[in-house]
Amino acid sequence: MSEKSTQEQSLEDLYAEAQEHTINVGDVKIHAKRMGGKFRNLKWASNFLWLIFFIGPYLRLGDRQAVLFDIPARQFHIFGITLLPQDLWMLSFLLLFFAILLAVVTALAGRVWCGYFCFQTVWTDVFTWIEDKLEGTPAKRRKLEKSPWNAAKIIVRAKKYTLWFLIALLTGISFTAWFTDAYQLWVDIFTLNASSTVYTTLLLFVVGTVFLAGFLREQTCFWLCPYARIQAVMIDDTSIVPSYDVSRGETRGRLVKGKPTSDDQGDCVDCNQCVAVCPTGVDIRGGQQEGCIMCGLCIDACDSVMEKINKPIGLIKYASWDGIMGKKEKPLLKRPRVWVYTTILVIALSGVITGLTSMEPLELKVLHARQPLFVVQSDGTIQNRYTLKVLNKMNKDINVSISVDKANDFQGLIIKGAEKEVTATHGTVTAVTIFVKVPRKNLTEKSQDIIFHIEGTDALGTVYQSDRNSVFIGPKR
Repeated sequence: MSEKSTQEQSLEDLYAEAQEHTINVGDVKIHAKRMGGKFRNLKWASNFLWLIFFIGPYLRLGDRQAVLFDIPARQFHIFGITLLPQDLWMLSFLLLFFAILLAVVTALAGRVWCGYFCFQTVWTDVFTWIEDKLEGTPAKRRKLEKSPWNAAKIIVRAKKYTLWFLIALLTGISFTAWFTDAYQLWVDIFTLNASSTVYTTLLLFVVGTVFLAGFLREQTCFWLCPYARIQAVMIDDTSIVPSYDVSRGETRGRLVKGKPTSDDQGDCVDCNQCVAVCPTGVDIRGGQQEGCIMCGLCIDACDSVMEKINKPIGLIKYASWDGIMGKKEKPLLKRPRVWVYTTILVIALSGVITGLTSMEPLELKVLHARQPLFVVQSDGTIQNRYTLKVLNKMNKDINVSISVDKANDFQGLIIKGAEKEVTATHGTVTAVTIFVKVPRKNLTEKSQDIIFHIEGTDALGTVYQSDRNSVFIGPKR
């Protein structure tokens, strides 16, 4: 998508434009200038990654949605994997992984998430792009904002708000579609058959998206987001972030046509373009600030001006403060925080991988009855009662057979309640009561190990099985 460039403007025009741009102190809306450049292109590329959010719910796997977070059924389907509440311990490892990953990225390269991937940044960027196309340059938008309401203003604002509303509505529908069948959701919404929960969710998303991305926009990042506050403890002098080269830029001074520059004047010509393009309205020349989302747009603006006045680019660039100050930078692998973060990342990722690889489609739990522990039958046999809980994580019911491992060398062992196959309902736990009897004379210990075994075959002939250890308890010998 094309953006305006400072190459199309003279330096005098840039100075005139600079008078309109002020530092963000929260009292006025920021109308950032849009221009092209490699970091602007990078932002557009990262914005398009959010297409996964909109397209993902419509991917199918067999007869169901490929990714579906089915809250009522308490099942999370992620392609071929089905997670049940019993597996959500992996979620804590996954959240830990992403939290530490965010800390690692911040420590190394600043607020990359904020500048390129955060939904607030992306939606605001799209909303302001629409505003720029409909209302014009920042100067025209400010003028329109202050002008009285008339037919022209009402028409252009109606167009803008309509597009904002449609994007917000699509956002709400896309979010909801991850939790129910996406195709049926559209039918239910527009035939007014959707639940009140769906309509409430859509209302919240429409209001929230339009308010945060359309009206509050940069103030959300500047004043509301807690990440802006905690980033200071993550970034140090070795972090690679957008930085102003003070030694090269100072002392600042404007260029006047036909007038020579002073000997102590730096390369910064005080054109204010770095402020003009900043989505949050901060001045990078003042050092790192909590409002800076480190999107690099100020680098595009500054490089364009440097090319215009035949100066080397890089007055504003991605660099560490140590690098800017000419200090020797510590190698990445010699930074303690890198090793600490990496260790936690490996532990968290190992937990997720271990959980996924050790998941069984069928799981068996065996509960031995406590009252009574055993019963002496009239025929002299000792009977124990067990409750077998069969967890079927597959998408379809499956019939399973129940048996006891005879390797424990019990003689005369009899099972009651497992004569027929049991239907294990998909996505839930099926409980079965089993009685096991053993002649008293065949028991050698008060408590002996016993192994329960379940086995089932699906329609494709794949065999699933699971074992669980328990004990058989009898009277003292």
